[in-house]
Amino acid sequence: MAAGAAGPGPGSGPGDSPEGPEAEAPERRRKAHGMLKLYYGLSEGETAGRPPGSDPLDPTDLNGAHFDPEVYLDKLRRECPLAQLMDSETDMVRQIRALDSDMQTLVYENYNKFISATDTIRKMKNDFRKMEDEMDRLATNMAVITDFSARISATLQDRHERITKLAGVHALLRKLQFLFELPSCLTKCVELGAYGQAVRYQGRARAVLQQYQHLPSFRAIQDDCQVITARLAQQLRQRFREGGSGAPEQAECVELLLALGEPAEELCAEFLEHARGRLEAELRSLEAELGPSPPAPDVLEFTDHGGSGFVGGLCQVASAYQELFAAQGPAGAEKLAAFARELGGRYFALVERRLAQEQGSGDNSLLVRALDRFHRRLRAPGALLAAAGLAEAATEIVERVARERLGHHLQGLRAAFLGCLTDVRQALAAPRLAGKEGPGLAELLANVASSILSHIKASLAAVHLFTAKEVSFSNKPYFRGEFCSQGVREGLIVGFIRSMCQTAQSFCDSPGEKGGATPPALLLLLSRLCLDYETATISYILTLTDEQFLVQDQSPVTPVSTLCAEARETARRLLTHYVKVQGLVISQMLRKSVETRDWLSTLEPRNVRAVMKRVVEDTTAIDVQVGLLYEEGVRKAQSSDSSKRTFSVYSSSRQQGRYAPSYTPSAPMDTNLLSNIQKLFSERIDVFSPVEFNKVSVLTGIIKISLKTLLECVRLRTFGRFGLQQVQVDCHFLQLYLWRFVADEELVHLLLDEVVASAALRCPDPVPMEPSVVEVICERG
Repeated sequence: MAAGAAGPGPGSGPGDSPEGPEAEAPERRRKAHGMLKLYYGLSEGETAGRPPGSDPLDPTDLNGAHFDPEVYLDKLRRECPLAQLMDSETDMVRQIRALDSDMQTLVYENYNKFISATDTIRKMKNDFRKMEDEMDRLATNMAVITDFSARISATLQDRHERITKLAGVHALLRKLQFLFELPSCLTKCVELGAYGQAVRYQGRARAVLQQYQHLPSFRAIQDDCQVITARLAQQLRQRFREGGSGAPEQAECVELLLALGEPAEELCAEFLEHARGRLEAELRSLEAELGPSPPAPDVLEFTDHGGSGFVGGLCQVASAYQELFAAQGPAGAEKLAAFARELGGRYFALVERRLAQEQGSGDNSLLVRALDRFHRRLRAPGALLAAAGLAEAATEIVERVARERLGHHLQGLRAAFLGCLTDVRQALAAPRLAGKEGPGLAELLANVASSILSHIKASLAAVHLFTAKEVSFSNKPYFRGEFCSQGVREGLIVGFIRSMCQTAQSFCDSPGEKGGATPPALLLLLSRLCLDYETATISYILTLTDEQFLVQDQSPVTPVSTLCAEARETARRLLTHYVKVQGLVISQMLRKSVETRDWLSTLEPRNVRAVMKRVVEDTTAIDVQVGLLYEEGVRKAQSSDSSKRTFSVYSSSRQQGRYAPSYTPSAPMDTNLLSNIQKLFSERIDVFSPVEFNKVSVLTGIIKISLKTLLECVRLRTFGRFGLQQVQVDCHFLQLYLWRFVADEELVHLLLDEVVASAALRCPDPVPMEPSVVEVICERG
């Protein structure tokens, strides 16, 4: 059964003879199979389905080219049991059915292609048959044409040679006719003004006439042409010297004169002289626009006029000169460069004069546009006349104007800052004059900070126009490096911040100078403004500047930390000066209250003096004022009896209990010695200690200055009994209210103790008032 399925055809079996038609059929199929493999490019051993390591000559390989079914069946019968033979048969039948199915599918899918291919082959046979007939006819016709051409060439050979000779004679006669008619043609061209045509005629005949001038006829023609040419050259020179025509016409005249053989050196000098006249007229026109009588046009119109008039004319002159006098070499180029350098310098001077008139304006957009056009216009002459340095000079002018604009904006920022300070002064003074409540310090501080920041941003936006991508000079090294780093960052922003700090520090002068007229509230506001700059504003402004102006310069710049340190130092100096000024105001009240009173004849105290109440009121007002801008600060723990302590004659209650009972005016105890012993053991008070940035530190400094002044004034006076008691009452009143303003209440106690003790030392009859009486008077006051 397996042999029937795998055999090459019906009737083939193991007993058939290999000789006969049946044996030749497999051989024919193998040969056809080999031709197909050859057609599809398969090698002998490359058969589908064969394992890669099998022998291509194995007769038992079903997929091999040398497969022998008899050998395959013998091998299966010898080696395989019956079950495996049955399985092989089943597998082979399945494969045969699959191959039949695939073959049918292939035929069905490609049936239309097979039909189309058959029709195409049939048409190709017919078309190729017709094409072969047409090619045969074409070959016959080409042979006939070749025969006719050969016979015609043989017939016309002699005539062709004669025609060639006659054509040469005709051309020679035409040349001779041109030469004999040349004088009349030149005369006619000169009369009609066709100077270019006349010069071309002369150039065509010059070499021939020069070669055959030994012949009389040609000599006569040459003489006539020379006379006409001389007259032509004279007319061209006259036209050139009149100068009424433009630069292209004059360049044409020079070109024709050079073609006529005129000396180039002379023509070069005359050409530059005539060009100078035209360009100087343009310069005079520009200078007239700068005059005082007519209103000067805006800077953009001025640069447009100069660019189209002078710069355009200079470009025409330069290009024409280089075309006409290229044979002059380096000497001619140097003449042109010197010519352009001289007139260009005069043009640049006029441009700078006009640009100087724009320095007062606050808008940069029109100025930058004008500078952009000015710089663009000079690119062409800069490329034509590299030796003259026009482009470099134009760039220097633009850089100089940019630096001046930076200085202008710096002055504007300074003026804006001073204007803000003036507004603050007026706002602080107006409520007092009108008798009503004005804006608070916090609101004034916010207004000043926002106004200054807006002015800084506006200045940055204005100078950023110089580095815009559409501006022609923005890619220059200066505007990519030094302008951004040293100009904008250092010169404008850092310069303004330092100027602001210096202006603020100028208010810290001595009271006899500017500082005496400075409102203390302004000092406080400026100190907070500088502190805010140190905290955040400086970093923000410099970051904004670095982002807008990408610095490509490696020059050293001021670190943010340095500027912050300067701003913090300015804030510290202002706050310290504020403490001194406010302390001085209260000290003046206390000093006058002590110096203007007769302490020996004072009556028995019945109430607290009004100046002490005023001191407490002013201190409270200062506390409120400082609290608007600064935080509270840190205080030491306060005792529960701070407001109930009363003052004795001596500086402490222990000393009073120890020495008062035995004290009489004639007692031998030296009270100065007691005071000095007390000072040895008391804590030293630094009146002008550094002030911290908080309300408690500020008030502590003011109160220390005030009480120290009171102490020194008391030491210079002599007190009676009631005078001493009045001092005792006043100090107790101050102690009741001032201790809550300072960081350490012991500081107030020590200073007031010293005041009462000093008064007792200066009293001949030191009899203190009872503490209960003092408390009653102070509570009533």
